[in-house]
Amino acid sequence: MPQDKNSHIIQTIASYGKSLLGFIRKRVKNDADAEDILQDVWYQFSNVVNAGPIEQTSAWLYRVAKNKIIDKHKKRSETLIDDMLPAGDDEDDDAPDFRAILLTEATTPETQYLRNLFWEQLFVALDELPENQRQVFIWQELDDMPFEEIAQKTGENINTLVSRKRYAVLHLRKRLKQLYKEITEY
Repeated sequence: MPQDKNSHIIQTIASYGKSLLGFIRKRVKNDADAEDILQDVWYQFSNVVNAGPIEQTSAWLYRVAKNKIIDKHKKRSETLIDDMLPAGDDEDDDAPDFRAILLTEATTPETQYLRNLFWEQLFVALDELPENQRQVFIWQELDDMPFEEIAQKTGENINTLVSRKRYAVLHLRKRLKQLYKEITEY
């Protein structure tokens, strides 16, 4: 019986390893972080397989990977939230204000659920962006990479990168506004 589980784990790693690593790489700063997250996913998978079968292995693996990525990025949530909010002189006065919801000291099941929902919806909205806007936003906000470093990495002008990030922020504000309304209206 243990041999069957080991062969199932090996077969799953062979089947999903490359695509899962690619999925993670798109969402983290460097290959080392991606490999660490992938290793965490495989570790969790091996523990769960030993406890019982998983109905949809692919969906489970990608969900765990996404959760691990979210956990990694949660450390930067205050800076990210500040960037998602308009500056005092911005015309968009009805932009969502996630500060009160996400930066509260209390950790209750409700606040944890809302935080997870925010991060999940943020990644969905990021996936809707053109690749160049999404990548600049992720590098600058989630990976804390300065524009100068991004410019060196991509060969793009800093003003172009700033413009792409601005478009990304505007899109994310618009997309997350609906989530904010749903959260605050219950």
